[in-house]
Amino acid sequence: MSKTIFHQFTLPHPPEVIWDFLTVPELMELWLMSTNFKPEVGHHFEFRTKPKFKIGFDGTVYCQVLEVVPHQKLVYSWKGGLSKENPSLNSVVTWTLTPQNENTILTLEHAGFDGFKNILPYFIMNKGWVKIGNRLNLRIKEKYNVG
Repeated sequence: MSKTIFHQFTLPHPPEVIWDFLTVPELMELWLMSTNFKPEVGHHFEFRTKPKFKIGFDGTVYCQVLEVVPHQKLVYSWKGGLSKENPSLNSVVTWTLTPQNENTILTLEHAGFDGFKNILPYFIMNKGWVKIGNRLNLRIKEKYNVG
């Protein structure tokens, strides 16, 4: 059994602005987590937040950039759990940006929630990504004093 999270956000911003928030570490930290991200295929990076040991998460997501198409698509691996060496979640996050009139449709696909051990992470992260997508829109508006 494998589950995939899928969400679309209609954002009243051009793809270039959203792209910056997906790829510039200082901007990523405003809506997602602190990171040492670089938009370079093969780059290994981490997202860091508070650990949640009760649900099997050490506070670090271990990632690698898999694909970069500027202003259009960003793909990276997403591994997490209680240790880097033995992640309980080994998944892939895909962001796709599609211009639509004055808006951008930002599509999130988070695939690879395999097996029974990832049922709880799937449900937690499915709700979490909705909050994170809404926070992204809010942070862009704050940064550019719009809306």
